Amino acid sequence: MWLKPEEILLKNALKLWVTEKDNEYFVVQRRRGYGEGGGGLTGRLVGTLDAVLDSTSKVAPFRILHHTPDSQVYWAVACGVTKEEIFQHWDWLQQNIMRTLSVFDSSEDITSFVQGKIRGLIAEEGKTSHVLEDDPEKFREAYLRFENWFALPPQEKLVTYYACSYWKGKVPCQGWLYLSTNFLCFYSYLLGAEVKLVISWDEIWRLEKTSNVILTESVHVVAHGEDHYFSMLLHLNETFVIMEQLADYSVKRLFDKEAFESERALSDPLQITKRGLEAHAKSEQFRTFFRLPKEENLLEVHESFLWVPSSHLNTLGKMCLSENYLCFASQDGSQCHIIVPMREVVNVEKPDSGSRALTVYVRGKRALRFTEVRDYRRLATTVRDRCGISASPQHSASAEVIRGECQSLINHFEDNPEDVTLMVGQKDGSKAVSTEALMTVFHPQDVENLDPKMLKEKMKEQSWNIHFSEYGRGTCMFFTRKTRDLIVRGVPEALRGELWMLFSGAVNDMATHPGYYTELVEQSLGTSTLATEEIERDLHRSLPDHPAFQSDTGISALRRVLTAYACRNPKIGYCQAMNILTSVLLLYAKEEEAFWLLVAVCERMLPDYFNRRIIGALVDQAVFEDLIRENLPQLVENMTDLSFFSSVSLSWFLTLFISVLPIESAVNVVDCFFYDGIKAILQLGLSVLDSNVEALISCHDDAEAVTILNKFFDSVTNKDSPLPPTVQQAPVGNNDKSTHLNVDISELIRKAYEKYGNIRSEEVESSRKRNKLFVIQTLEDTTKQNVIRVVSQEVKFPPAQLDELYNLFKRQHFLSCYWTMKSPALVHHDPSLAYLEQYQLGFQQFSVLFSLLEPWAFCTNKSTLSLWVFRLIDENQDGLVNFKEFCCALDHLYCGSFTNKLKFLFKLHLPPAFTGSPLHVQEPRVPNFSAATEGAPHLSRIPDFDLPEDGVIKKSPERGRGKVDLQAYLKQWQNEILRKEETIKDLPRINQAQFIQFSKTLYNIFHGDAAEESLYRAVAHVTSLLLRMEEAGRRLQEPGGARAALPRSDAASPREAGPELPELPEPPEPDWSFSFEQILASLLNEPAVVGFFERPVDIQSKVIRAQAAQLKQAIG
Repeated sequence: MWLKPEEILLKNALKLWVTEKDNEYFVVQRRRGYGEGGGGLTGRLVGTLDAVLDSTSKVAPFRILHHTPDSQVYWAVACGVTKEEIFQHWDWLQQNIMRTLSVFDSSEDITSFVQGKIRGLIAEEGKTSHVLEDDPEKFREAYLRFENWFALPPQEKLVTYYACSYWKGKVPCQGWLYLSTNFLCFYSYLLGAEVKLVISWDEIWRLEKTSNVILTESVHVVAHGEDHYFSMLLHLNETFVIMEQLADYSVKRLFDKEAFESERALSDPLQITKRGLEAHAKSEQFRTFFRLPKEENLLEVHESFLWVPSSHLNTLGKMCLSENYLCFASQDGSQCHIIVPMREVVNVEKPDSGSRALTVYVRGKRALRFTEVRDYRRLATTVRDRCGISASPQHSASAEVIRGECQSLINHFEDNPEDVTLMVGQKDGSKAVSTEALMTVFHPQDVENLDPKMLKEKMKEQSWNIHFSEYGRGTCMFFTRKTRDLIVRGVPEALRGELWMLFSGAVNDMATHPGYYTELVEQSLGTSTLATEEIERDLHRSLPDHPAFQSDTGISALRRVLTAYACRNPKIGYCQAMNILTSVLLLYAKEEEAFWLLVAVCERMLPDYFNRRIIGALVDQAVFEDLIRENLPQLVENMTDLSFFSSVSLSWFLTLFISVLPIESAVNVVDCFFYDGIKAILQLGLSVLDSNVEALISCHDDAEAVTILNKFFDSVTNKDSPLPPTVQQAPVGNNDKSTHLNVDISELIRKAYEKYGNIRSEEVESSRKRNKLFVIQTLEDTTKQNVIRVVSQEVKFPPAQLDELYNLFKRQHFLSCYWTMKSPALVHHDPSLAYLEQYQLGFQQFSVLFSLLEPWAFCTNKSTLSLWVFRLIDENQDGLVNFKEFCCALDHLYCGSFTNKLKFLFKLHLPPAFTGSPLHVQEPRVPNFSAATEGAPHLSRIPDFDLPEDGVIKKSPERGRGKVDLQAYLKQWQNEILRKEETIKDLPRINQAQFIQFSKTLYNIFHGDAAEESLYRAVAHVTSLLLRMEEAGRRLQEPGGARAALPRSDAASPREAGPELPELPEPPEPDWSFSFEQILASLLNEPAVVGFFERPVDIQSKVIRAQAAQLKQAIG
């Protein structure tokens, strides 16, 4: 590659370079230790320097230098990995530069011209290159080393690289750490000892920063059961964050099948950059902190002061700007923060140059004044543009008129809410949607009631009204420490729904999607899916003791919300515990508000909680265990196994304590959750264990510990709750409270915040990332064991061998996904499906893996037989093969008897595997399953199913996630139950074209065997015998019948280089056929053929070879 011209003072410094070619102005040099005659001590020393040091002259084994005759200064202008590459550059210089240089008079002019030309070439390359980063030259060099050392596919994107030490045993190896989209790589070369490490991100179990006596700070990676330590990193924190981001990106893309459609920087794995990862991480942190929709991206950050009216102080913090929001957070994030939707901004005042101030006016006659903003003029223009506000006076006047008209409309609709339906054009069907919170319907507040609980409730409301007057109300309210104090004391019943909407960010979702919920309700009305079936089953289990859910009003509202969400997010659909959470949301929020609250919880606040694998909940349980170790040492010392707390706390996380606490107490926990997120649940969990630590330590078994916790939860009350006994929930556990005094929920929450409030949300998020890898890999390992247990009942392979085959199969699935977002395996993978459907292969991936594992030499990547095997084992004809189908095919070929192996080969030449005469087919027409039915003839014959664009037929009832025909499920299950073992008498007869191809297949299998000639003769003898038998049979039935001649070439061996075969007799009429029994009986009389098929083949050697060659095959 061309290099930015760099001055080199000594031509042959330390004699490390040897001249290969030279002329008047250029010289080609080869690095000692490379190429011919480069071994010995010099070569080892040079190799060590190349691996350890970072210098242009020590990167590639070949380089081109520019010089002039009257100068001792040389300029490096190109380098190359191979002699061919460097000579291409040399030839280009000879043809395009040398002739021009003769017209210059001075050496300075020659050198300037050469440098300019080389820089121009680099600039042209840079327009299309995908490897340039902050320092293009060094990154180009690193990319060159990366390609040379690891031989990964050319499309693998190098993200960044670092110098570090890798600890192999007790000896550190100094080298380079390369981080790419799919792999973590390390290379070291010290005095002839080469260390090379390649780990794919999807294989990593743990990734964490550690320190010990020997290694002050290092990055610890666990993969394949081995520990890897990387230390001596100059920027350890930066390195670890990038590694964490790449691992998380790999998990989301490969395991969760996230497409990153809204984020261009991550949507293409071939274009991932360090800058893009950093931007994604910042945007994710920004959205999490301010509870913003996932479509928002952090665009700008400005340090500034914000005037907080109540405290009469300028608070230092950061102003963050996204597409639709202007946000501010104080330095520590806890003092105050505010979220301003652009739709709420009515004006931006002309910037004040004196204090570099920016004043933003929002609805409600409020102003936010930001001062000491560095780029305040441009920022003011940006905010105006995003809000659609004009800066000119005449437009400002018209804007005031428009705002006045809008305000009058708002006032009108507030007084006449029935007109809203006519204005927005809602359909009549939407009238079924409830517009009131269920608590206001089933427990309206009595204004004249002056009992102590109601008086305290009024005092709470007054405290919140004072807060609103000081800090604002609605979407632009200041969030301060006083806000949290009011939350801890308890939210008034009348304000609960409003504050939940505000704290969760659901208020913004609802405001930006008018009519969306109504459309979903109408769309999902009457649909029948697995989700709706599960919803119907759980409707009456949701707070069954509450009056609201003993009536059709509450049940219908719950049904609509859950069904609408299942329609919105079919990836989640419906999961148990969603019904409990949604029922509580409906008590305090209107139906549409409850829907958007559910969206906020499932998609933002508790990611990956509500699916079949509940990964999010398992991750937070692991975080909870870490917090127990840090904060409750007394409990850890006496209970070494903390997995008990993970199992017992699962319902705490999934239902936010609603399932274990009385409803009047649980809603206080939900208040804290919507304000502080999962941190509030973790704090309360620690407080619960801390309150029972003595009793838990003295427990003899887990059952006793569960009983203690249940009794504690039963004793929790809400003494301030104004709800009557008919609404309050009875204790969920044992009613015997003799061992527990009543605990007030407000006091329990207050203690949790006092004792464990120092837990930072950033630490929780970091712990989540650290534990997510381990949780996912543990689930993957469990899935593997379940699959192996099922498959082992169908095949003869031992479990250890099935384990290795599963790893190969899964890796082949991932290899098809590494460099694209649209592979069939990636698009159609669904983690919620059965174990056997977790990973599947399309034809192209199957062909590669099968060619590595097949027992004979007949199946190559381009072989038609690999396509026939694929069609045969693809039982549901969906264009994908699962692990069980794959293993059953290998089991027939490796472990089957002679009869079973022959039957498998026989079926390869019957439909649906063999779909026509191969006499006119040189290569398979289907490299992968596409929409072209001519390339997939066996797919085109299926009349009942349409072929989608990607060619994968969604035939199974599980696929599609739309309307599900339950009768299809029952029929499929019935067929599986009644399926009987196939006998040789059940096989259809084989016709002329199929039999000829069957004979050719046998010839191909025997090719290269030691007894090849005798096997060929045996097949020819059997073929001749069968044809004579068929001819004799025809003569008996139709004496004197005409005989049709078949060309000899059709019955001969397809391999021209094979031994000369005996001539076959001409076959009879074209409609002749043979049964499997006839073929089997004939071949049983040939000992050479029987011995060949009964000879054991070692699959373990094939597996070992496949493990080494799998990645290379993918590259090929």
